[in-house]
Amino acid sequence: MPKRQRGRHDFIYGLNPVLETLRGRRSHSRLLVRNERKDDRRVSSVIDVAERLGVPVSFVEKQALDSRTDGGNHQGVVLETGPFQYTELDEIIESSRGRPILVLDHVQDPQNLATLIRTAAAVDVAGVLIQSDRSAQVTPAVVRSSAGLVEQTPVARENNTRRALDTLKERGYWAIALESTDDALNIFTADLPAPIALVVGSEERGIAANVLKACDVVVSLPMPGQVESLNAAVAGSVALFELVRRSETWNHSTE
Repeated sequence: MPKRQRGRHDFIYGLNPVLETLRGRRSHSRLLVRNERKDDRRVSSVIDVAERLGVPVSFVEKQALDSRTDGGNHQGVVLETGPFQYTELDEIIESSRGRPILVLDHVQDPQNLATLIRTAAAVDVAGVLIQSDRSAQVTPAVVRSSAGLVEQTPVARENNTRRALDTLKERGYWAIALESTDDALNIFTADLPAPIALVVGSEERGIAANVLKACDVVVSLPMPGQVESLNAAVAGSVALFELVRRSETWNHSTE
C-alpha cells in the first residue's frame, strides 16, 4: 500500500497537473476554481472529474488562487490535496510483469526528476525508486514539471540504494548501470538480460561506488560528437527508450 504522510497538504495547480492529481492516489480537500474560468471547456472537465470523485469545488476570485501559487500560471484551477503517496518497492516488483524499474541514485534536481518520471510514464515502466534523503522528492514543482504524470507513476523511496538493488536482484531483476566508465558497454549493441532495473546516477557524482559495484552490467551512450556527457534526465530518457525498443525483441522471443 502507498506510504501515507500526515500533517501537511499541497497546492497543485495548472489544468493537466490538477487533472492527473485528481485521478491519482492522494486524498483531496477541495478544488478551487476561478469564477471567470468556470465555463471554460477545459476547466469544466476538471470540475466534472472533481465532482464525480466527491471533491468539494469552490469558486473564488483570481487573487485567492494567486496567493496559493505565488503568482504561478494556475490556469484558473488549484487543487488543495494531501501529500504525494509513495509506493512500497515490493508492491512495484509484484505488479511489474517484467517491465523495467528505474532506480535513481540521488538525483537532486527537481526538473531532472520530473523529466525522468515523465519519460518513465511514457515508456510504461513498472515504477521509479528514489532516495529518502539527499535526493529530490515529489513536490508540487515536480508534479507541474511532469505535467502531472508523476501522479500516475508508482514511486518508491528507500534509504539505501544498494540494499534496494539487492532486493531487486533477489526478485529476478538485473541491475544495469548507466555510467560512462572505461569498461562500459554500448547500450545500443550490448547483450542485456531482462528484466532490467536501470540505475541512473546523480548530476554531479554519477552512481555511487558501492551502488555501481552491485550492478551486473555497466552501459553508456556512445557520443561521437564534441559533447563529453549528457545530464541525468537526457541520458536516462534515451536509455529508457532503448529499453522500449529492446522490449519488442524480448517479447517476441518469449511468444
